[in-house]
Amino acid sequence: MKMALSVNRLAWKLLEKLCENPDYCGVEIEKTDAGTTIVDAGIKAKGGFHAGRIVTEICMGGCAKAEITRRRYGDIDLPSIFVYSDYPVIATLGSQFAGWQIKEGDYFAIGSGPARALALKPKEIYEKIDYKDNFDKAIVVLETDKRPPEKLVERLTKDCHVSAENLAIVLTPTASIAGATQVSGRIVETGIHKLNMLGLDPKTILHAWGHAPIPPIHPKFVNAMARTNDAILFGGVSYYIIEHEDEEKLETIVNKAPSSASKDYGKPFIEIFKRVNYDFYKIDSNLFAPAIVIINNIKTGRIFERGEINTKALAESFGFKPINP
Repeated sequence: MKMALSVNRLAWKLLEKLCENPDYCGVEIEKTDAGTTIVDAGIKAKGGFHAGRIVTEICMGGCAKAEITRRRYGDIDLPSIFVYSDYPVIATLGSQFAGWQIKEGDYFAIGSGPARALALKPKEIYEKIDYKDNFDKAIVVLETDKRPPEKLVERLTKDCHVSAENLAIVLTPTASIAGATQVSGRIVETGIHKLNMLGLDPKTILHAWGHAPIPPIHPKFVNAMARTNDAILFGGVSYYIIEHEDEEKLETIVNKAPSSASKDYGKPFIEIFKRVNYDFYKIDSNLFAPAIVIINNIKTGRIFERGEINTKALAESFGFKPINP
């Protein structure tokens, strides 16, 4: 995979949009003493759909576009996010994938975004897709409701091989509109990660799009996190245009690709999470996938589709109770 695209360079232009008009975007910008930019997109700041859309595009390294729209899921109208990319593997596995577990003392956050391509977190993914970045600026997005400690900020500059003033950290609490928006915006990435797990070479994926509902916000983190998972597991659709030689193998992969292929499928995520004593690693990894996966193989023109939208499970997860007339 060519290195011509710099996810940090492209994402930095999007960051400048947030910083140029923070009031309109609903974000708060501050600088550390060393010059690192901290963008609050929902902790103390108002945040919102606009910020969530831009943060989604930042997470995808500027290699994808995101739009906020609406869709009807059974009896519920919900805001939804639609994302599309002509560089889906770089945008997702190379940038958006939340594969960087960041810890400093008692502080913990999940890191994603283009800075991963400088720090090579995790290295094996970048070896598999044959990509890395070499830009002199870095942006990391943290799913957190707390400002990172100074010691962690210093460590991130070293991990990314940039100076303090060339590092930007975007903070997106899950229990916020911007946070929920950017998690639902991971619909294409969730599908690619699952396909990769099932043995599909990600470098065969040429183009992709996907959409998922943006769940109603819940003030408690665990409930908010559960709803963002359910948005993708029960309401997300992902579509991939690929070039694949072995259609028999491809069909086997697609059959296992949607979330419904998991033994844990069916109940709202909060119930599954409670059942395993809040231990992610005890949940069947096959569950983390879109509700529907569609693949168009341009070698043959065939299209494969598996899965379904589960409106009943979405309504239960989102606390929707119809008002009787």
